[in-house]
Amino acid sequence: MNVVRLEDIQDVIVVLRDRSVIIDCDVAKIYGVETKEVNQAVSNNVDKFPEGYVFELSKEEKTEVVKFFDHLDALKFSPYLPKAFTEKGLYMLATILKSKQATMTTLMIIETFSKIRELARTVKALSVVKDDSEQTGLMQRSGEIIAEVLDEGLETNGTETTIELNFAVLKFKHTIKKKKE
Repeated sequence: MNVVRLEDIQDVIVVLRDRSVIIDCDVAKIYGVETKEVNQAVSNNVDKFPEGYVFELSKEEKTEVVKFFDHLDALKFSPYLPKAFTEKGLYMLATILKSKQATMTTLMIIETFSKIRELARTVKALSVVKDDSEQTGLMQRSGEIIAEVLDEGLETNGTETTIELNFAVLKFKHTIKKKKE
């Protein structure tokens, strides 16, 4: 089973109709299935893919994505118009597909978004808390969450990595120190 990393997903996101989407053939790779299995899942579950979840590209859109995205070059020879999945469509598709990789990818996505929501709540609390010790605790927890989300596969220089985030009302700097073993 292939492990899907954030960088892999970022490289296949395409903006069409003012939406960030992933084309069906790339979705199939992410979930470890064939493209026809992805499209069959949509066809067999039309009620689970309302507007805003998935759409079929027009001929012009297909030509454009093939022209601008080298990894989609094989679409040029396909007689079919590909489908584009929004974030909501990807989640719904993952509940239908039965591959082990689809399940693991979905769990990874859900866990990451859960951590991001927790980080948002922690940052919001930081803006109203006046007690220094409570602020310190919230800052520490924010750093831990950021490390959990970003640390996997994060390359470090020596024993320390610094992450700086600017949340408009709060500038956050966190240093991850690796213990020498």
